Amino acid sequence: MAEGFSVVLLSGMLMCGLLLHTVSQHGASVKKPSEKPNFIVILADDIGWGDLDANQPEEKANSTPHLNLMAEQGLRLTDFHSPASTCSPSRAAILTGRYGLRNGVTHNFAVGSVAGLPLSEVTLPQLLQKAGYYTAMIGKWHLGHNGPYSPINRGFDYYLGIPYSNDMGCTDIPGYNLPQCPPCDSSGPQVIRLKRSGHGDCYSKVGLPLIENSSIVEQPLDLWTLTDRYKSAATRIIQNARERGQPYLLYIALAHMHVPLSPPLPPVSFATALRPDEVYAASLREMDDLVGAVKSASDDTDKDNTLIWFTGDNGPWEQKCQYAGSVGPFMGKWQTSRGGGSAKRTTWEGGHRVPTVAYWPGRIPANTTSSALLSGMDIFPTLLSLAGVTPPSDRRYDGIDTTNILLHGEQSGHEFLFHPNSGAAGKFGDLQTVRTGKHKAFYITGAAEACGGATGRQQLHDPPLIFDLQRNEAEETPLEVETPEYRAVVERIARRREELLWDIASDESVSTADYSTDEAAAPSCDPTRPVCRCHTLG
Repeated sequence: MAEGFSVVLLSGMLMCGLLLHTVSQHGASVKKPSEKPNFIVILADDIGWGDLDANQPEEKANSTPHLNLMAEQGLRLTDFHSPASTCSPSRAAILTGRYGLRNGVTHNFAVGSVAGLPLSEVTLPQLLQKAGYYTAMIGKWHLGHNGPYSPINRGFDYYLGIPYSNDMGCTDIPGYNLPQCPPCDSSGPQVIRLKRSGHGDCYSKVGLPLIENSSIVEQPLDLWTLTDRYKSAATRIIQNARERGQPYLLYIALAHMHVPLSPPLPPVSFATALRPDEVYAASLREMDDLVGAVKSASDDTDKDNTLIWFTGDNGPWEQKCQYAGSVGPFMGKWQTSRGGGSAKRTTWEGGHRVPTVAYWPGRIPANTTSSALLSGMDIFPTLLSLAGVTPPSDRRYDGIDTTNILLHGEQSGHEFLFHPNSGAAGKFGDLQTVRTGKHKAFYITGAAEACGGATGRQQLHDPPLIFDLQRNEAEETPLEVETPEYRAVVERIARRREELLWDIASDESVSTADYSTDEAAAPSCDPTRPVCRCHTLG
């Protein structure tokens, strides 16, 4: 353990080695029912815009029937974007309504992370909890797992899930991955090594933990039965909240589409398992079944007073090849034609344009579509507005209240939306890609790995590349810099980008995340046993 290091792991567990919108004008006054609405937010991990059947009906797939029905009965948001193109920054922005340069979370936290989302940040569940809501979370957290950074200390009354991604710990029966990871290594000395040499990014000495509230209840967990556990917990939470007569926020962060994939019926051996091209589709159907179960439970209890909002944390992990999702028509061809990836970790459309559906019978018109330019950051101000909760006035927000878009068909979203660097080109969190209307400007590109291992070289662009997404959704051919259209757009974008950067630099509410790590910070329920193994579930 590093000198002077002190960590309280999940309440005493043992350790194993310019958008200057202060919740903006987009949400005009809405006649609210006397009863506060319930909110179910479902966040899918590494899901592609094209994975939702309703987004690509011409493909005639049948992988998301429950989501298709939800879209038919609700609103499909076709120009909705994750706030970042990788896990932790996207989740932090969703829960705070602020860019990573404000909330401090610009890249992912690790198994050995000492901290997490800065404690100076105020989260959506904290504010709803203070307003009388019961708040629960199921699934992947990835915003810090030690002490005050854990979910139950950031506003959730109940938590069941994994503290980070599926691939950040070993399991006894590994899911499908590329490259394939081995099972937990239970032999040899009981020494904490967070990575195992010779197996890429595979973890072999720390089991993937399942946590309930402040306790590890199973380590390593069984990925193949996790969906059923989540489904049971979600339906129980919905039913119990109804019996209490208390409004609730249920935040479900699903890692079904993040490798390793573990669709139903674990294989006896990979030689007799699903074909590689069947695995992702099976995982997608399993995720969709869980969404269907949640929707059914909600419909059976408080259908007319519950908003369900489904979206994604970022686009597909392209380098995982057959185990990655579909970006649909948003292929980032300018980049792929030069080598390298154009999905997760990048600011090409495939990295952050995600499938999104909002459902609220009697409030959101059925079978409608909106092309308003929106972001996951908008969930924070929208839910607070619908709940009649005013966010703290001591900080600046980047999300907008989308109430009128959801309920009344208004089409005006963000005038400008910035996409932060998310692990490919450039410095983490820097805002070097800008969207306004149909135009999108890149000040930097490259450096993301594609299927097959190719990585396009990082390139700075001055003047920026600008694409017209209405004419060129595949982002293949940028505008010519000499054209009047280009000159008009680049001036507006440059001016607004400069204004936003100045605003963030002068923002006294900006937080800074602690990204330091220590092997002793890794979650463990029994450090005396190999891979910290334990099982306390009945």
